[in-house]
Amino acid sequence: MSMDSVHAAEDSRITVIPGQRSGQPCVRGFRITVWDILDRLAGGMTEEAILNEYPYLEKADFAAVYAYAAQVGREHVAH
Repeated sequence: MSMDSVHAAEDSRITVIPGQRSGQPCVRGFRITVWDILDRLAGGMTEEAILNEYPYLEKADFAAVYAYAAQVGREHVAH
């Protein structure tokens, strides 16, 4: 996924920093990845529970995670 499409879709909340978490997409430069959040949601955690576990996250981060995952899914299907 290109950085341009990441920034456009998520308003720069999703970052990819070489060397951080093996270059996986993270939320706002923190060490929690998009996939970490999606795994917790898939495991039954609510957004509120995740916010309690990671107090540095913000409610708006979830929309960015969903948008990023949707974009990756669309690009995967297109290829």
